Amino acid sequence: MTSANYGLEAVDKAAAICSLNDAFRRNPTAGRVVITRAVSALPHDQRLALLMAVVGFDDFNAGNDPYNEHDFGAIEQDGVSYFWKIEYYDQDYGMGSQDPANPHVTRRVLTIMRADEY
Repeated sequence: MTSANYGLEAVDKAAAICSLNDAFRRNPTAGRVVITRAVSALPHDQRLALLMAVVGFDDFNAGNDPYNEHDFGAIEQDGVSYFWKIEYYDQDYGMGSQDPANPHVTRRVLTIMRADEY
């Protein structure tokens, strides 16, 4: 494999991961969603608003998405900063995925937290 092919392969892999992450974030029932203690303590309507903000998030840029995988975001809600992050696991959620671009071997987990919990 030439270095040019490797670069193209890396771009294709990032594009596949990006597409899978966007689809999962828009429909988080396709994997698992984890919320931290502080997010869990929010009133139901605020938790729902936060989840809807994550689902609709599209403010990706070089600062928060350097690998163009759409796997992280920051949201401000009611004067509080929150982060969300997508991580990749094997089919049993026991170890990291060997290939996050392959949906047949990867399960996604979306974690939503207050920024001060990071």
